Amino acid sequence: MPAVIKAYVRWVDRMSDFVGIVAMYLIFLMIGILLIDAIWNNVIGFPIHWGIEATQFTLAAYYFMGGAMTLKNDSHVRMDLFYDRLSERGKAKLNLITMICLLFYLGVMLFGSISSLQYAIETGERRFSMWNPSMIPIKALMVGCIVLMMLQTISLVFKHIATLRRVELS
Repeated sequence: MPAVIKAYVRWVDRMSDFVGIVAMYLIFLMIGILLIDAIWNNVIGFPIHWGIEATQFTLAAYYFMGGAMTLKNDSHVRMDLFYDRLSERGKAKLNLITMICLLFYLGVMLFGSISSLQYAIETGERRFSMWNPSMIPIKALMVGCIVLMMLQTISLVFKHIATLRRVELS
């Protein structure tokens, strides 16, 4: 494989790992927000209105940010009716077909998320609630994470092609 492809795969894998590790630590942020909310509401008797919504936004960020690392580590859910019985090359061929479908799906999601982000920017979209947070940050994060998932999918395509050609990519 050309050096530029090897460099691309290494860079995308590192970026996916970095974003995924940051996402893993968001669990602690969610726990902290929920603890603050519980203490303020039950102990002090003064409910905070942003706690549950902030946790929902953090959970959404957690899911978005973990996608690329999940793809990279092959940690996603797969229906294994016959996949495990395939040879390495057979798995690579099936994975290439799956990656093409995934790229189409992510392309549609990217188109929709960019449109949604543009709408949020143009209208100053806010969530209708007592806290009334802006929707722009979470929608921008969604766009960025979908792009990273597409880059990781392309990296996986290169890895599966390398498997089919019986060449080492690392």
